Amino acid sequence: MAAKVLRRPVPSSAFSWYPTAMGIRQRQLDALNSQLTQQDPLLQKIKKKQPVRVAVTGGAGNIGYALLFRIANGELLGPDQPVEISAIELKSGFQALQGVAMELEDCAFPLLEKLTISDDPDEGFDGADIALLVGSFPRGPGMERVDLMKKNGGIFSAAGKSLNKFAQKHCRVTVVGNPCNTNALIACQHAHDLPARNFTAMTRLDHDRGVGFLSRKTMLPPNEINHFAVWGNHSATMFADLSDTLCHGVPTSELVGEFRFERYWRHELGPKVATRGARIIQVRGKSSAASAANACISHTRDWVLGSEQPDWTSMAVVSDGEWNVPAGLVFSYPVYCKDGGYTVVTDEDHPNFRDFHRMQEYKKYCIEQNVKELLDEKDMVAEFLP
Repeated sequence: MAAKVLRRPVPSSAFSWYPTAMGIRQRQLDALNSQLTQQDPLLQKIKKKQPVRVAVTGGAGNIGYALLFRIANGELLGPDQPVEISAIELKSGFQALQGVAMELEDCAFPLLEKLTISDDPDEGFDGADIALLVGSFPRGPGMERVDLMKKNGGIFSAAGKSLNKFAQKHCRVTVVGNPCNTNALIACQHAHDLPARNFTAMTRLDHDRGVGFLSRKTMLPPNEINHFAVWGNHSATMFADLSDTLCHGVPTSELVGEFRFERYWRHELGPKVATRGARIIQVRGKSSAASAANACISHTRDWVLGSEQPDWTSMAVVSDGEWNVPAGLVFSYPVYCKDGGYTVVTDEDHPNFRDFHRMQEYKKYCIEQNVKELLDEKDMVAEFLP
């Protein structure tokens, strides 16, 4: 008899009655999460250096084009990990995808063991170990958000069904196409045989933007910015959280200035991160492509291979009720990525308690606003949810 598939990772609320002193509670959580990942077929493939099959939708689009070559070059899973790429595109874009495939062949990437292209999602997702859902219906001039969601609802419900039928049951799914949180929710609901923990939406681009802004503000390299986080929805309501952020080990407020910190956080950094995508469209005439592809690679690589510890990153995952977010919503949290899995950061994991407590009410308010928006989006696409 097959083992029962666990739908979610061990929730951060588990073992709440355990003492936190000397890491007792955290060890229990780590032990249970380790059980979920130690026999994971994807991790075993990587350990044995067997080819990993990566499916990418929207392969001929701007993001897909920027993404495929970097996957083939080993930037997703490492410089010694063979990959097989399955690129999927609509019938209308299939000829362009053929051209992309020709370019990939011309590069003669040593790690690329097999390349397939298809306009049929069932064929494209067949045997996939990792699926990057990049392709989505773009928002046109004058289009209402509800219309955009319904267009994408059909796309991602079909993708979820195809993944459920043809992808490996351990397949990791990263949703990039916007609105990514709700699209991930739809796909996850239609892939009932895949664990819910295997569906995530990408808020890493917002995270990287915030780190970039802080790096320029403090004149420190990005790798010196730690414990930054993005909460909620990938939209203008997302919350860029500085309450725990350390710059070269120093609380951000000490570098920005105690009296200017709150103003900078709420009225400069947050709006800059939230509107950066629109600003790029205004200047470039097109939406973010290379930076989105880079964020997709970073998001998926950290999820599968682990991120630098003890720092965290931002990832939209299926909530299990953490931070009073309704269970089932795809919500961006600060997460630890380790051993092929992730755990949501709890309120016990904050290195900078002074600013955390000072801004606690503001954080709660922003989380509530994001929950409200995601619930509204869920209502908009109710017809696509089983």
